[in-house]
Amino acid sequence: MDARSDRTLKVTTPTDREIAPPDRLVHTELFDDDWTGGETQVTTVLVEQGGKTTLTMTILYSSREARDAVLKTPMEQGVAASYDRLAELLATLGTPAMGKGAADS
Repeated sequence: MDARSDRTLKVTTPTDREIAPPDRLVHTELFDDDWTGGETQVTTVLVEQGGKTTLTMTILYSSREARDAVLKTPMEQGVAASYDRLAELLATLGTPAMGKGAADS
């Protein structure tokens, strides 16, 4: 779900493709008002090392043009802000949070 500045909501329809606990999830997303040219495939991988977990999310778009269009939106900043909020929440729970700049990788 994407809360937009004009107070409308963009909702994606996810479909799980692969669930491999505890470290891998693959799903597709399709925006209700599709402007990216089709489904995107999202792969999330969790790797634990030295008591810390690194989350890597890779998004595959239907075309290079779709990817480039997404990169022109504020989506990257929104994702980074979401990870920053998650780090703040984890800190209140006494859980080691992500390192600074984790959302940039």
